[in-house]
Amino acid sequence: MARKLKAVVIGAGMAGILAAIRLKELGHDVTVLEKADRVGGTWRENRYAGLHCDVPAHAYTYSFAPNPDWSRHLSPGPEIQLYFEKVADDHGVTALTRFGQEVSEARWDDAANQWKIETKAGLKLDADILIAATGVLHHPKMPDIEGLDSFAGTAFHSARWQDGIDLAGKRIGIIGNGSTGVQIVSALAGVAAKTVHFQRSPQWIMPVENEFYSDEQRAAFRADPKLVDAIRYAPEYEANVRRFSEAINDMDSEAIHQIEWVVANHLETSVADPVLREKLRPNYRAACKRLIFSWDYYEKVQQPTVDVVTDGIERIEPAGVRDRAGNLHELDVLILATGFHADRFVRPINMIGRGGAALNDVWAKRPSAYLAVAVPDFPNMFLLNGPTGPVGNFSLIDIAEKQWGYISQLIARIADGEIASAAASHAAMADYDERRIAAAKKTIFASGCSSWYLDAEGVPASWPWSYDAFTQAMTTPKLDDFDLAA
Repeated sequence: MARKLKAVVIGAGMAGILAAIRLKELGHDVTVLEKADRVGGTWRENRYAGLHCDVPAHAYTYSFAPNPDWSRHLSPGPEIQLYFEKVADDHGVTALTRFGQEVSEARWDDAANQWKIETKAGLKLDADILIAATGVLHHPKMPDIEGLDSFAGTAFHSARWQDGIDLAGKRIGIIGNGSTGVQIVSALAGVAAKTVHFQRSPQWIMPVENEFYSDEQRAAFRADPKLVDAIRYAPEYEANVRRFSEAINDMDSEAIHQIEWVVANHLETSVADPVLREKLRPNYRAACKRLIFSWDYYEKVQQPTVDVVTDGIERIEPAGVRDRAGNLHELDVLILATGFHADRFVRPINMIGRGGAALNDVWAKRPSAYLAVAVPDFPNMFLLNGPTGPVGNFSLIDIAEKQWGYISQLIARIADGEIASAAASHAAMADYDERRIAAAKKTIFASGCSSWYLDAEGVPASWPWSYDAFTQAMTTPKLDDFDLAA
């Protein structure tokens, strides 16, 4: 290596840990800046009852760090948090991380070819390479509902879970019907005296098994890592990823029709009460919103202590929630499973690029990045799981590893002294955005529903081509698509 680079990674979640490990392996000087007091990102922020991943556990691991000790096919959130903490410790990332350091500004110095970074705590750093690994789901979205502050019971957002709260025997309302709301309802049904699920719109539920791994199976995984690889790289799983990619990107494909049949049949055969069944029937196509994978939601909402309310919320009162039909649902606890501001990414950090370009201005219309990893006028800043990347029911660790393979090739050229900096060109960005937006409007995400996948203009903010096309795009950077400074 001709030059040891100074690299700063913003965020110590899944992607930040990955970047720090890879940069450290290359011999660079790495600092990770994390606003919280420990690693983990999404899995640190979310600790709600019933939390689990909807990607098979052995697929939701780094390729270089298999975990033989997952307890179930779909791992619980606390196990995932412990996994990331262990990987960070084992690979020296924890020691490289400055905790309690929320970045307030990152400014590109044209003369020095460096980033000048400052945190709210007053720490100042220089960096040749800036990796934005801030994730997507970490700015909670609070609902705009009249009277929320008047509730006399306990109310909190699902991402601000009150550790130690005793929910047994309580009357609990859950507002929100994404994966979080569904998982919380499944966990609390039968524990709470009463569980009320307030749904703005029903969800299609994809049935899934979630079997436990036995002690014998885990011992076998520890003894032979190839058994883990056989699950992680199972042809059936990889085929499912490709079928899902085909389904969302071609709304007339056989793959999407198959998904629609499966979820519709699951509803018809699982919910006995015809009135409840119609309450739970969405009026949009399957996969328009992120598919919900659950092995027990339909079973749990049919319990006598669970109510599903689809009349809409008129207001919140001290005693509970009044729906638009005039009914007051008296509650002790109100859980807001209302999601996140998914368009923030590195914001609210004040990001200033070449020539004083402000990222807030660049992203005023919609957040976007060339191939989801680079932004014009922001040299040597690379994003992991940035805007317009692939989203769906597959492993984002795999996506981040593919992105790192691409980014690392640009960093290698900088370290070798071949170039001083690299930023996506305006021409490449404009061409990418034009093609991506046109293709995104043809995906199932644009078929007519409200979802966090959509930008402010209702355009799906995701990668609209196949999974294989993304893999190919990440193979080798096209240097003609970058402004390279010598």
